[in-house]
Amino acid sequence: METKYAEQYIRFGLKVQYYRKLRGLTQEAFAEKVGKSWSVIAKIESPTNPCGTSMETIFRMAEVLGVPPSKLFEE
Repeated sequence: METKYAEQYIRFGLKVQYYRKLRGLTQEAFAEKVGKSWSVIAKIESPTNPCGTSMETIFRMAEVLGVPPSKLFEE
């Protein structure tokens, strides 16, 4: 995906991955709780393939991870 925000997408995905692992969730278990497929979560977390997602998904991921959405955007 061509975007000038690639670094931000990657940083966001790595934050999601960090909090997911901190909670002891696999990508599959996390995806089920978020209501997305495993492949969507894998794409979001990928450090080599920037992938954006909807605000609805961001809010749902933050809820499942037990963090405010803003935590997923911190540097």
